Amino acid sequence: MSKILAEQLLAGIILGDNDNQEYIYLPGGEVGSDTPCCVFESKSRRQDLPLDKAVEQAKRLHLKPVAHPEMGRRSY
Repeated sequence: MSKILAEQLLAGIILGDNDNQEYIYLPGGEVGSDTPCCVFESKSRRQDLPLDKAVEQAKRLHLKPVAHPEMGRRSY
């Protein structure tokens, strides 16, 4: 698991690809959780992923810090 991507998600940074409309982020209610669960959004679905799976998905899709079209940019 990439520690950098995990730390970005835990810090509230949205990882995504605006061209493909794919995003992974940690909802506010998961901050401080023992087993944080991230949200993966794409054009066709929305699913919850444990942090380690979210990091692997972000690596596979080459997601970078972005502004979410509905939530905007989180500060980082």
